[in-house]
Amino acid sequence: MAEIEDAIERADREGFTREPPKTLKGQIGYLLKQLKTTKAVAQAIGVSQRSVERYRKGERKHPPKAIAERIDNAVRARWQPQVRKRRHKQAATTTGITVETRARFGYTAPIGTTDDGRFRRLTVHLPPAYARRLFNARNTGAGDQQLRQIIAEGLKEIYFQDSGTRATGLTDVTLNDIDYLDLDY
Repeated sequence: MAEIEDAIERADREGFTREPPKTLKGQIGYLLKQLKTTKAVAQAIGVSQRSVERYRKGERKHPPKAIAERIDNAVRARWQPQVRKRRHKQAATTTGITVETRARFGYTAPIGTTDDGRFRRLTVHLPPAYARRLFNARNTGAGDQQLRQIIAEGLKEIYFQDSGTRATGLTDVTLNDIDYLDLDY
């Protein structure tokens, strides 16, 4: 399950300044404008080229639910790329990223302290450096485990170690059993 990737997608959608097209014809028209050919649209959504032509002309108005979801996801993935890019740049340079989660945190701590993992509900604002690392890793094709590790490192530094003023012996923090995870930037 790709919790971090999904959280980034949700945060991107929340930043839309306009809603994407809602009608099937509008969505297909938008995809055609982006991908240029009916063949490319058909490949992107997993239908035949003829089906795309029918959707575009309005001859077919109600695709099966699975196809309608793929069309909607394809539109949302390409919608307002400049808005996404601007928000990512702002988070990576000035504002940072807020992580809200309920998950089991495990960590390695010195002898004499507790290192039992337990569920915690946290809302923590991470500095721009972590947002930059998260977006760079995502853009280079990093897996969910690598994205989790970046967030766990940020939570370790900011929440558990309070920017270096406490728990200095804490070495590893792991983010496990994620109940939910939301990002805001």
